[in-house]
Amino acid sequence: MGRPILAIVGRPNVGKSTLFNTLAGERISIVKDYPGVTRDRIYADMTWLNHSFSMIDTGGIEMDTKDHMLSHMREQANIAIDMADVILFLVDVRQGLVDADYKVADMLRQSGKPIVLVVNKVDNFDKYMADVYEFYNLGIGDPHPVSASSKLGLGDMLDAVLENIDFGKLEEEEDDRPRVAIVGKPNAGKSSLINKLLGENRVIVSDVAGTTRDAIDTQITYEDKEYIFIDTAGLRRKSKVKEDIERYSIIRTVAAIERSDVVVLMIDATEGVTEQDAKIAGIAHDRGRGMILAVNKWDAIEKNNHTVKEYTEKIRDILSFVPYAEIIFISALTGQRTIKLFDMLDTVIQNHALRVQTGVLNEILMEAVAMQQPPSDKGKRLKLFYMTQVSTKPPTFVLFVNKKELMHFSYQRYIENRIRDTFGFMGTPIRIFIRERKERE
Repeated sequence: MGRPILAIVGRPNVGKSTLFNTLAGERISIVKDYPGVTRDRIYADMTWLNHSFSMIDTGGIEMDTKDHMLSHMREQANIAIDMADVILFLVDVRQGLVDADYKVADMLRQSGKPIVLVVNKVDNFDKYMADVYEFYNLGIGDPHPVSASSKLGLGDMLDAVLENIDFGKLEEEEDDRPRVAIVGKPNAGKSSLINKLLGENRVIVSDVAGTTRDAIDTQITYEDKEYIFIDTAGLRRKSKVKEDIERYSIIRTVAAIERSDVVVLMIDATEGVTEQDAKIAGIAHDRGRGMILAVNKWDAIEKNNHTVKEYTEKIRDILSFVPYAEIIFISALTGQRTIKLFDMLDTVIQNHALRVQTGVLNEILMEAVAMQQPPSDKGKRLKLFYMTQVSTKPPTFVLFVNKKELMHFSYQRYIENRIRDTFGFMGTPIRIFIRERKERE
């Protein structure tokens, strides 16, 4: 069993995301002063008194609503409650005890999970304590007054959380599961792919672009292997980013790529590769992540015997700076070839962490030099002395030469291609740094 899970739930606009961010110590969840901003749940790990656990931030629960999005949010909160070991039920002292709080409390009681009642926005204990006592009427235990924004009362609240967790049953294990970031334009099918792989309605899926505004971690097990999939908000063109929410989403997508080992870039087959796709691929390439190009909605394309070949050539032409990226044609809607994605992921993950022995590497280098002579300038020829791999994720090499300025870009690409011809490295960038050393060294 891993870390215990703490779910923060409550009706809209009681300060759940503010509390989440305060406990996490960083701005992870979107905070706005109007209801319904956090539309899906996200995760963060935190430690209190040397005990570690994971938090889930959820969208506000509206029990009686016909609104499609609010119904989705309630469904997502229910899944978070099912996953949780302890529930933090957040209410608002300034709005007082309202009918919606009773309805959420009834739902939480049915879960059978331990509940810690938290009364938020108590910035002045002397002023608001009489109002705090009103929440005893919910019948779910002692109310714990806090101010998430002012960081008041959090210690007592977390002590109450720890009292409801049996840490003796928990075993700490180092998390070495591969992390896969699902990225792409809004409405490219990222959440649909996660749901298809997982087999449950795990993240909000809607035909409204930008539905998933937060990055969400999902564990998926396939053939006894565990993967962490990070579903991210779609990147929009900067000119279309008008809300702070969209700006946070762009930053979060970049952060999700930073946290990943492999990036799966979802390309909408009905639109083809766009400028935004190229920008996202560039972000992943610059950060040295393994890359898979998943062409989604392939079921919606009229095909003949040449369609795959022609489409592949278009992708390679537009995304020529990532020739190593693997390509797979899928349909997240029908499940077409989605399972094959796991085999491709395993290959990319292995290549991303591949280490080549120095002796073998230098044999390849000498063969490459013999087949194509290094460039020269004004009578001075480039000499390649030695190459060694210094790190993985991505595979990174140092090549020692006599003069760095003689190493033309095209010859460096030639050396990289010879390495790829021998060892593959499909799906992963490789880095080659050029260093000078004197011949006598």
